[in-house]
Amino acid sequence: MEEPLELRVQGEVLAVTMRTPGRDEWLALGFLLSEGLIRSAADVGALAHCGRPGDEGFGNALEVTPAPGYRFPFDRLESSRRGTIASACGVCGRQRVDDLMARVVKVPAGAPVPLPVVQRGPEVLRHTQAIFEQTGGTHAAALLDVGGEVLVAAEDVGRHNAVDKVVGGALQKGLLSRAAVLMVSGRASFEMVQKAAMARVGVLASVSAPTTLAVDLAERAGLALVAFVRGSSAAIYGTRDRLALHAGQPREGG
Repeated sequence: MEEPLELRVQGEVLAVTMRTPGRDEWLALGFLLSEGLIRSAADVGALAHCGRPGDEGFGNALEVTPAPGYRFPFDRLESSRRGTIASACGVCGRQRVDDLMARVVKVPAGAPVPLPVVQRGPEVLRHTQAIFEQTGGTHAAALLDVGGEVLVAAEDVGRHNAVDKVVGGALQKGLLSRAAVLMVSGRASFEMVQKAAMARVGVLASVSAPTTLAVDLAERAGLALVAFVRGSSAAIYGTRDRLALHAGQPREGG
C-alpha cells in the first residue's frame, strides 16, 4: 500500500512523502535527523497525526512540534527538497551534490563489526519482511548492533522511507548509539550512505551494487560500504577498518 504522508511543522508543510502507512512517527524522526533538522529525539516535543479518527484522510498528515526552546534549522533544507518526495526518490530535487558531500561529517570510530555479522544480514532482514511475503512490493531495512542483534527493522514501499523508519525508531527507543550496521534490501545509493552517516552508523550493507557517488561519500564519511552481500561473498568499499575481517576475506571493491 502506498499513501501520501504530509509532514508539517507549526502548520507549515515541510514535505510530502509517498509511504506505506505505519510507523509514521519513526519515519518523521528519521527524516528530520537525516536532513540535519534535529540532533536527537529530545529536539522534538511532540508528534501527532492531524485531525480526528474517522475524518477523510486522517493519518496522512503528521504535525511535528519542536521541544520548548528549540528551533528547526530550516536553512539546512534546500528549497528544492521541500515539497513532494516520491517513495522511490533518492537525491531527487537536490541541486548540488557537492553541497551534500560537504555537509556529511565523519562517523565516529567504533568497535569493528565481525564480517560474519554483516554476511548474515540478508537472512536476518528476510525474517523481518512480513509485508513483502504477502505482497512482494516492499523494501526493508534493519539496524544491527555489533553482535548482530536486530535493534529495529521496518518495511516500506520506498527504500529511503524504510531507512528513515529504522533510524527514527532507534532514535525514539534510545538505541541509535548501539547501531553498528544498517542493512538494506535495495541498492546502496548516495542517500543511503548519507542517512547512515547522519545516524552515525559505521557500516552500510546491501545485497546489491553501490553507486559511484555512494562509494565516494562512504570514503569521505569514513564508512564501510559492503555491497553484493550474498552468503560468504561480499565487496567492501570505503573504510575497511570498520570491519573485523577473517582469513579469506572478501575482495576490496574500491
